[in-house]
Amino acid sequence: MQQGRGWGGRVLLLTLISFFGQAREAEGGIRKCGEKEEKKEEKEGAAGPVLMAEGALNPSGALLSQRRKAQDGGPQGVKLELHPLLNRWALWFFKNDRSRAWQDNLHLVTKFDTVEDFWAMYSHIQLASKLSSGCDYALFKDGIEPMWEDSRNKRGGRWLVSLAKQQRHSELDRLWLETLLCLIGESFEEHSREVCGAVINIRTKGDKIAVWTREAENQAGVLHIGQVYKERLGLSTKIVIGYQAHADTATKSNSLTKNKFVV
Repeated sequence: MQQGRGWGGRVLLLTLISFFGQAREAEGGIRKCGEKEEKKEEKEGAAGPVLMAEGALNPSGALLSQRRKAQDGGPQGVKLELHPLLNRWALWFFKNDRSRAWQDNLHLVTKFDTVEDFWAMYSHIQLASKLSSGCDYALFKDGIEPMWEDSRNKRGGRWLVSLAKQQRHSELDRLWLETLLCLIGESFEEHSREVCGAVINIRTKGDKIAVWTREAENQAGVLHIGQVYKERLGLSTKIVIGYQAHADTATKSNSLTKNKFVV
C-alpha cells in the first residue's frame, strides 16, 4: 500500500529528531524535572497536569505558537518546513482523585499534527517515570476519548504490557516513547487505521502500557499490530504479551480477564 511504504521514511525522521532532542537535553535543554517542578505540581493540586510549559495546556497556547513562530522565523527569515503527521493526536492526563467523578479527573492537555509539535510537547511534560502513582498519560487520535465508552473504543481491546516495579527507572520511559513513535509514525502499515491510541498507567504495584485498537474481532489486524509492537519494543521472544477485549475487561477485574490473543 503506497501510504504504508511512504511512512517508513517518516519513522526514520522521527528517530533522527529524537536524537536531536536528546542532545538538547544533554546540554541542559528544555525538560526540567527537579524539585522546582515537583513543588509546582503540589501547588497546582489534583487537577493540574504536570507540564513544564503553561502554554501546552491549550492546543493553541504559547508552547505550540512559539514553536510555529520559530518555524516561520528561522535564520535570515527562512521559513522552515514542518513535517505533517498522517493523523492529528491528542494528549490526555489523568490524576486519580476518588472524591471526584472519573471523567473529572481526565484532562485534555494538547493536540498536535506535526513531528515538530510532537517533540515540543514531549519535551515540556514530565517523564512517565516521574509521575506519581495513580496518574496516566493517554495519546489518542483526535476525536477519540481514552475511555471504553467511546463509540470507537467499545468494540475494541488493548495489547497490554505489564512491567515490574523495578522497571520504572530502567525501561519505562524508553518503552513509552517507543509506543508513542509507533502510533504517530503509523508503524503498523495499513492496520494503523485500527489503532485508537495508547495509555500508560503509573501504579504502585507495577506500571502498564497498552495500545488500544478499535475492533477486537479483527484477528489479522490485531495480531499484526501486536507482532510489530512487540518487535519495536525490543521484547524478548520469551516474553508473551496479551490482547484483552474491552468488553471482557469492563466486566471483570484485570487479573481475571483472559487474553483473546497473545504474541
